[in-house]
Amino acid sequence: MNQALKLILEVGPLLVFFVVNAKLGIFAATATFMVAIVLTLGFSYFKLKHIPTLPLVTGVVVMIFGGLTLYLEDEIFIKLKPTIVNTLFALVLFGGLAFQKSYLKSVLDTALSLDDEGWRKLTWRWAWFFVVLAIINEVVWRTQTTDMWVSFKVFGIMPLTIVFSLTQLPLIFRHQVEDQPSDPKSTSL
Repeated sequence: MNQALKLILEVGPLLVFFVVNAKLGIFAATATFMVAIVLTLGFSYFKLKHIPTLPLVTGVVVMIFGGLTLYLEDEIFIKLKPTIVNTLFALVLFGGLAFQKSYLKSVLDTALSLDDEGWRKLTWRWAWFFVVLAIINEVVWRTQTTDMWVSFKVFGIMPLTIVFSLTQLPLIFRHQVEDQPSDPKSTSL
């Protein structure tokens, strides 16, 4: 899937969430967000013949906490969703590191080719970044209005993630492994 389409599938539901919240409130936004997530996951499956792990986990948590938000008519559940997702991602990455596995490598292996030390360092950094995002979400939703939290969720988290990703480029370049040719004879004269 090309990067522009991938970005639309990731950001689209958040923008829908933001717009509907501004017009109709958090409960209508939550319901619409849930529908948008299902549609994007369905489109991903149609296009790729599988659903990538991170969007699938996020989608499941959105369905659970969005459903609780609507059923119990309590916005706290949708506000907890980013904390839970980020904490879950952090725990999975930390758990993998404890068993000397980089689950980040299994997710990003097609996009990056790093040595083992690079994967380990990048995994540590992303795990801690997810912890920071969970903490920030807790602070924002507990101290700000719902509208402010929605705005931060849509326009704060994505830029923070992009900036964090860009700060990882030196590490990625330092630990990048050149792809080996598939036929060693093809490089000899």
